[in-house]
Formats: sequence, C-alpha cells, structure tokens
Amino acid sequence: MIKKSVLLIVPAQNFNEEEYLIIKNSLERSGVAVFIASDSNFLCVGSNGLKIKNDVQLYNIHESNFNGLILVGGSGMREYWNNGAIQNASKKFAANKKPVAAICSAPIILARAGILTGNAACYPDDKNDLEREGINYSSVPVVTQKNIITAQNPAATPEFMKAFLYELLKN
Repeated sequence: MIKKSVLLIVPAQNFNEEEYLIIKNSLERSGVAVFIASDSNFLCVGSNGLKIKNDVQLYNIHESNFNGLILVGGSGMREYWNNGAIQNASKKFAANKKPVAAICSAPIILARAGILTGNAACYPDDKNDLEREGINYSSVPVVTQKNIITAQNPAATPEFMKAFLYELLKN
C-alpha cells in the first residue's frame, strides 16, 4: 500500500493547539505522513505558546504531492481569510477530488475560495462571516459534503478527523 500524506495549513501565529495536536496524532496513528505549510519563516506559534516548524511555504504548495488538505483553526486563521495561496490550494485539492477540511475559523477560507456550498460548520463567532459568503451556518459539530469537511471547534475535532480519514482512506 502506498503511504498517504496530508498537508496541514497552520497560521504563523495563534493556531489552535488542541485542534492541531488531535489532527496530527489522528493522522499519524492512521499511518498518514503529515506535512505543515505556513507563511512563517521561522516557527509557527500556537495560542498557548506551542512552537512548530513548517515544512512548506504557502506559495510553494503543490497539490500533486499530497492526498488531502486540512486547514487548522484558531484565531490566527482569521488573518488568512483572503489569502490567495490558501484559497488556490484548496480549490486544486477539491477539483482533484481530494479531501479538504477546515475547522474553527478556517471554513471561511473555503467559502471565499468558492468550494463550499449549502451548509457548513465553523466557529460560532464566525457565523455571520460564513453567511455573508452565501453559506448556511450549521450548528452541528461537523458537516461533510462529498470531499469537503467543516467543523466548529476543538470539541468537534475527533468527529472531524473520523470524517476526514474516511474520505482520505476510502480510495
């Protein structure tokens, strides 16, 4: 079996450490290689001070190198809502039927990239921003539409990962 690899996009500052650690550990326990992308030139710093090194710069993401994409949430992700590199990467993964997932504040990026339709979950404080993009806010923890998965918050991360891994490993 060919080993799968997933790219996690993490903001340079204030990523949600709980979401990041659950996502990374879930993937690694499933035998999936994990790579980190960010625009940080040094270290990404979580909301509680966790420091991680990115493997890839945002401008250097090549969808063909990975089997799936996850946008890790946190308040820092709001700074990336209009980031063209992340939006374009998300579009390429989705167009190639690879799973694309976003949690917390990150689903707004998918909405602005035009790959969300109908209903989606996001951090409740970002509900109005999601709805401004023409997406119906869903108050359930996780919403899956084909290969696009969105989730509300850290408490939803285990269910979010179950849905993502199902999409990733079914092929």
